[in-house]
Amino acid sequence: MKTKTDSSLVLRAAKGDTKAFAELYRQVYEEMYYYALSNLGNEDDAADCVQDTALDAFAGIKKLKDEGAFGGWIFKILITKIKLKQKEYIAARQQQSTDDTEIAAYSSEFEGVEIMDALGQLSDAERECITLSYIGGYKGEEITKLTGIAHSTVRSHIARAKQKLRALLNDMSDEEE
Repeated sequence: MKTKTDSSLVLRAAKGDTKAFAELYRQVYEEMYYYALSNLGNEDDAADCVQDTALDAFAGIKKLKDEGAFGGWIFKILITKIKLKQKEYIAARQQQSTDDTEIAAYSSEFEGVEIMDALGQLSDAERECITLSYIGGYKGEEITKLTGIAHSTVRSHIARAKQKLRALLNDMSDEEE
């Protein structure tokens, strides 16, 4: 869940203290990784996005004006990285043949894991909002600031995503019986 950022760590990191930045990163790494994983569905791509985010954050932390906003700031960087990776996925799909066997081969490596499969069936916006809420621990207004999606729309996306996830997971558990 979201943790309160120690402003002194941010100030030290902005002055080039790598240990201070490492501690800040340690505090947010896990939720960043699971957020990226839930949006990308690929462990390697999720880890790459988080790593690229950390590098960009370390390089740009001097520009952070509000020391207490580190968590939201680094998540904005991560969201941008994820969206770029998703654009790569779309480009790769467009280049692929529409042959059913090739499409099946491109499916996510998490195909039998119910929660990842269910998350994959949500729209990009629903998945983004629900994972920021439940994995990142952000509130609706914070999600609005991070994503630029209107607050009422964020609430709608979360409500629809929860409803869809419940139905999908119930259907999956019924199939197992």
